Amino acid sequence: MVNRLGLYLATLSRLISETEVTERSGRSLPLEEAVAKVGVAAHTVHDAGNKIIFIGNGGSAAVASHLAIDFSKNGGLRSLAFNDASALTCLGNDLGYENVFAKQLEFHARAGDLLIAISSSGQSANILAAVAAARAAKVGVITFSGFARDNELRRVGDLNFFVRSSEYGFVEVAHLSLCHAILDLDMGWGSSVQPARLAVS
Repeated sequence: MVNRLGLYLATLSRLISETEVTERSGRSLPLEEAVAKVGVAAHTVHDAGNKIIFIGNGGSAAVASHLAIDFSKNGGLRSLAFNDASALTCLGNDLGYENVFAKQLEFHARAGDLLIAISSSGQSANILAAVAAARAAKVGVITFSGFARDNELRRVGDLNFFVRSSEYGFVEVAHLSLCHAILDLDMGWGSSVQPARLAVS
């Protein structure tokens, strides 16, 4: 009998470790280098008095909320998620759901902030609109997506993490795991020296 659980877990592990990362230009980066770059970017944003903004829909919204509190509480990095129910329902009702994140960026973002946009499909209209609003506000953008290799979100971030799967469970867990790795490694996990942040060569 096939060990389905073992196969599932092995597949998840492989998908995470094989995550593809590209810059906005399309240039590929090794995953380890990209993770280190995000850690450095997060500190640069915080040290300048700015903030990290997480957004996502559905399961990705839960990931965004989870990460915002972990980056704040555990990492000491100024972070928040745009998932307040009143804001989402008000803006969705008055302006259309495609604008629920973009309008909040117009309200609250300032130049030098960092947007982390999470979408399993990479095609969510409100996530793409938020990235456009971030660009207009001179906010940096990091994206996490999956499903189709040519999804739109994957082409618009300064760094773009792509999980090569069309299954929500794998993509969502991979996104959460990668973001946790960014934070945990930045905090010194696995290092006997326990540095305050990652060094990038």
